[in-house]
Amino acid sequence: MQDITSALPDTPCFLNGEFTPLRDAKISVLDRGFIFGDGIYEVIPVYFGVPFCFDEHIARLERSLAELQIDNPYTRDEWRAIATQLAAPQGKAPQAIYFQVSRGVAPRDHVMVRGLRPTVFAMVNPLPPVADAVRAKGVACVTADDFRWQKAHIKSTSLLGAVLARQISVEAGATETVMFRGDWLSEASSSNVWIVKDGTLIGPPKDNLVLTGIRYGLLERLCQDSGIPFALRRVSRDEVFGADELLLSSATKEVLPVVTLDGQAIGNGHPGPIYQSLYAAYQQAKQRNADAPGATA
Repeated sequence: MQDITSALPDTPCFLNGEFTPLRDAKISVLDRGFIFGDGIYEVIPVYFGVPFCFDEHIARLERSLAELQIDNPYTRDEWRAIATQLAAPQGKAPQAIYFQVSRGVAPRDHVMVRGLRPTVFAMVNPLPPVADAVRAKGVACVTADDFRWQKAHIKSTSLLGAVLARQISVEAGATETVMFRGDWLSEASSSNVWIVKDGTLIGPPKDNLVLTGIRYGLLERLCQDSGIPFALRRVSRDEVFGADELLLSSATKEVLPVVTLDGQAIGNGHPGPIYQSLYAAYQQAKQRNADAPGATA
């Protein structure tokens, strides 16, 4: 068995009110996040030293906490202060702030114990960009049935379903696993999925079957600015395979073109013009946010 404990970085992290080297951070084995996956998380990209779409990410964190009936331990300003302090030592290199909040420590029992002090953890990781050569060529994905639970809209730390789904694409040598509930598109293992048809960007509706990524709102704004029609509705499997373009979006991928799905070419098998326009607009939004934090579109 591989022991990577000694290889853990000594970058600072935040745990229950204190900043400490990551390799020294410890939680109780009775933490409900460890025992049950009873917690939520959020990943916030940082570009040029400034968190990107910060308010939107924290709003989703707040919604996820409310869904699990966990008290929010901090104000938005306090969350921002934690993120800023963690990001500062890394300078202007792209990075990602990871926040996690569990219900806290209690004797093992499925009942949601009231009045617990939430366990709050945060760390920073490098955010390496997708290589230009990969973007120029596009990526391959595979499909699978969406076998996860019915509350996918909660950004829960209970990610075993996503782990199993992602492993399907790993073993196939693909970038992502695009999932369907029956005949309808839901999302990928760690990305939202979009089709382009006749110049319109189309994604699944915001409901309990999809984790509404922050890119939902961002891409809608970028489409408005770029004159690209935008629609949310149910998308069939046939529409996905018959799309002019197929895109992934996430905090780490930004927006990424899919050129083959289950070995079948999408469109002409090359990144398309809507992707090119949205990716360029995305980079401009990052720069605007750095120049005037909050001005993401």
